[in-house]
Amino acid sequence: MSIRRTTVKAALAGGEGPGAIRVMGWVRTRRDAKGFSFLEINDGSCLTNLQVVVDEGVEGHDLLPELGTGASVAVSGELVPSPGKGQRFEVRAGKLELLGPADPESYPLQKKRHSDEFLRSIAHLRPRTNKYGAMLRMRAALGQAVHAYFAANGFAWVHTPIITGSDCEGAGEMFRVTGLTDAEAALPPKERAEKDFFGKDAYLTVSGQLTAEPLALALGKVYTFGPTFRAEHSDTSRHAAEFWMVEPEMAFADLEDNMDLAEALLKSLVRTAMEDCAEDFGLFAKYVDPTLPETLAAFVAEPFVRLPYKEAVNILVAAKKEFAYPVGPGLDLQSEHERYLTEEHFRRPVIVYDYPRAIKAFYMRQNDDGETVGAMDVLVPGIGEVVGGSAREERLELLEARIRELRLPLEAYWWYLETRRFGTAPHAGFGLGFERVLMLVTGIGNIRDVMPFARTWRHLEF
Repeated sequence: MSIRRTTVKAALAGGEGPGAIRVMGWVRTRRDAKGFSFLEINDGSCLTNLQVVVDEGVEGHDLLPELGTGASVAVSGELVPSPGKGQRFEVRAGKLELLGPADPESYPLQKKRHSDEFLRSIAHLRPRTNKYGAMLRMRAALGQAVHAYFAANGFAWVHTPIITGSDCEGAGEMFRVTGLTDAEAALPPKERAEKDFFGKDAYLTVSGQLTAEPLALALGKVYTFGPTFRAEHSDTSRHAAEFWMVEPEMAFADLEDNMDLAEALLKSLVRTAMEDCAEDFGLFAKYVDPTLPETLAAFVAEPFVRLPYKEAVNILVAAKKEFAYPVGPGLDLQSEHERYLTEEHFRRPVIVYDYPRAIKAFYMRQNDDGETVGAMDVLVPGIGEVVGGSAREERLELLEARIRELRLPLEAYWWYLETRRFGTAPHAGFGLGFERVLMLVTGIGNIRDVMPFARTWRHLEF
């Protein structure tokens, strides 16, 4: 009778104890001694390798010269207690099978540390390294934790369009989607749009917010979690052209409810990273940022600072520090300003709220002072902004006036405005950059390194 495959993770845990076993994975190292060899194999199920002892004469022993780093192998044998330190069990091989060879002269991943820049050039192979395997397992766990958190708190998961006809932010930094030929695309704009698939210009969405709002105004509490796109010509360590956003929307909620939700969600995700991903988290704490455990323990233990924009500006103006970008009333905060507040002044996360209306989007609720809107940004050490959101403007007259003021096409938002015409209600929501959360919990400093295959300015490999 054939033996089913056991994962390396299950084998190391011992399962039902010693006995017949079949494991498959990729060879990390091979060490040969007189009369026997050691293989270290990993199948991606966990960080730790499984040691295989291959005695001379076992079936497939003659394959050992081909079992170098990177080769895939199947091992049938016995799971036995390991006499070595660091693992409870090892496998004593009874049969070896070579599933896929890897030429040791050309295989780019050897037993040494490779630079992040080099690994980006082989993104199709870097998940086999300890660092990127750990990151991807943590990415999967945090993605599941997002769904678990919202399910436990009564939110409905909704799916909003990826192709859109509206610009949520009003910034115009969007990728156009077209089914036109090159000749048709060269036509005048109106004629070109009429000939296109939808009969109008279409784009990849920058946010699911506008379409999530009507769903919240029917279901109460919803969230969307999916890819979003920005055609921004930015090549910083925090920006990508394609990234994932978590976007909750809540009916009958205000700015304070919004801040409470953002803080609670972030703390929940950080706990997941530290507790449920302890082995992988340990790699980042040891090799990437030794301060991670202390920093993140404080992150979940202490309340976030909540700071009006005006007070944030006053702190920055008074700071004995030269900034590359100017600071002052009415100016937006840049990454260096956000990091000063979180890393040097307060030394913990900060929620800045009540921004000037002139620098914020049309849908944000106008405050009674006529100068600010109920907007909020959650800023964290090492990164800056991780969450951006607001109370939404539910008053029809004010929303229409704001759209006109910004010279946006009122007719494009007819359906959005009708949600204010028929049973409007206070509501609020935000967008959380999923990759930035991963940067937070791993200490990885570049957004390109928390994605399997990054899409950034002038880079579309793989």
